[in-house]
Amino acid sequence: MDFKPFIEGLQSDLKEAQDNIPNIVKRANHSIHLCHTLLSIFKRSVVNDGFDSVEREIDFFKNIKTVPSAQLLYHSQVRSFELEFPKANLEVQRKFIKKRLNRLNRFYRNHIDFGEYISSGRTHFDEHYFTRKYLNKFPILSPHIYFHDPDFSTPKDLLLSEFKAFDLLVMYLQNRMIDKTKSYNQEPTELNAHLNLQWTSSKSALTELIYALHYNRVINNGNADIKEIALAFQQVLHFDIGDFYKIFSEIKSRKNSRTKFLDDLSSGLQSHMDSTEE
Repeated sequence: MDFKPFIEGLQSDLKEAQDNIPNIVKRANHSIHLCHTLLSIFKRSVVNDGFDSVEREIDFFKNIKTVPSAQLLYHSQVRSFELEFPKANLEVQRKFIKKRLNRLNRFYRNHIDFGEYISSGRTHFDEHYFTRKYLNKFPILSPHIYFHDPDFSTPKDLLLSEFKAFDLLVMYLQNRMIDKTKSYNQEPTELNAHLNLQWTSSKSALTELIYALHYNRVINNGNADIKEIALAFQQVLHFDIGDFYKIFSEIKSRKNSRTKFLDDLSSGLQSHMDSTEE
């Protein structure tokens, strides 16, 4: 099986969910389902067809399987975090986030040797770490023992998936620390409480608009921080934009129009004006 098209499809589906499912828990559930489905497909292929070389087996368990596995772990952690996130005051919320970050730091410390092996690009233990031949030679240290299917696991593929997932989770929690415990997570103002406005387009569309307003210096003569603008939009439009810095980076890498939403706004307005003049 050529696994790469499946990976590309998963990444596209996850990106679509990121843009179009604003509720974090719903998005996590959807993403978990996508990853479970792909892992099931991969398992059937591996069990039925196997690999024609050690190199291909290593590549699969090190570079292919860890993509959906890491995303599955990441979104599972995000879902758990959001469901447990306290609704109390800001200080309680900050302490909750710091506790999760400290837990991740302990994980990195406990696996410092493997982390250094991966980050340095070493490969001399890859056959032991990423083939099923040596599965019984290593103790299972992960609490996620149910992931260790002898037909579909190696001694370290889950651990590598955890590293990839937790790297994403660290960024998520840091953004939570910066943004989620600030003003838009506080009690809404009386005006916002009575506004029934909801952003119904995508996160990337709102990101385009925010950056356009900021860099055209139309708010506070250009003296408003872009984060302040984003927070204001989230408050008024009752919408969680997420990591808009990352979204903007993805917008800049588009192959087609990088201002698609703004182009559509302009085109739609011009069409309306033309139609009303007839």
